[in-house]
Amino acid sequence: MRENARRRIVIRCNTQGRDLASAVAEIEQRIRRDVDLPEGYFVEFGGQFESQQRATRTIGLLALVSLAGMFVVLLLLFPSVRIVLQILNALPTAFIGGVAALVITRQDLTIASLVGFISLGGIAVRNGILLVTHYLHLMRDEGESFSQEMILRGSLERLAPVLMTALTAGIGLVPLVVGGHEPGREILYPVATVILGGLVTSTFCEFLIHPGLFWRFSGRDAARVSAANGSSVDDL
Repeated sequence: MRENARRRIVIRCNTQGRDLASAVAEIEQRIRRDVDLPEGYFVEFGGQFESQQRATRTIGLLALVSLAGMFVVLLLLFPSVRIVLQILNALPTAFIGGVAALVITRQDLTIASLVGFISLGGIAVRNGILLVTHYLHLMRDEGESFSQEMILRGSLERLAPVLMTALTAGIGLVPLVVGGHEPGREILYPVATVILGGLVTSTFCEFLIHPGLFWRFSGRDAARVSAANGSSVDDL
């Protein structure tokens, strides 16, 4: 075959029992090691692998744009970099659970699982916003000072709604994870696996780790923001 006046040879193959990315990586390695291409000849990998690589780059770029957008919006709502980082530190704890769930279920990182990570990030950040907002509410509207008692009270008062949200989403995802190998669930299986695993770790860390981090690093900023918001309300 010829394309643009150049000779073109197409070799088609399918993968079985392994992921596409590792198969292409091994093919590239063997070609470099065992094949001496004549001058002017080169190898291109197309088809599903090319589409997967293009989609991965697009999702990665959109994820970075989303993260930057979340940072800007949170900074407008909470004018403190420390408080914003306090909310965004829910992302690594959630992603650890998503990666662990993929490892446990022996799945590879695919486009569907990347979509699951993006959805999981939104859920984790929302829970962080609920927790921090309630801390500020207690200091601004109920006269609480920034103390360990306020952190404990705010965490306990937000425990029920966050747990209810996580349990509702988790119970709805369990059938997709358990029956993920059934026909028609090839796309939903990795998405549900990532979100379910991330919900477990992010929910536990939300109440076991994040309150301590907020107490240790965000005290002065939280008092300043709550005082500024209280002054704005009084002026109105």
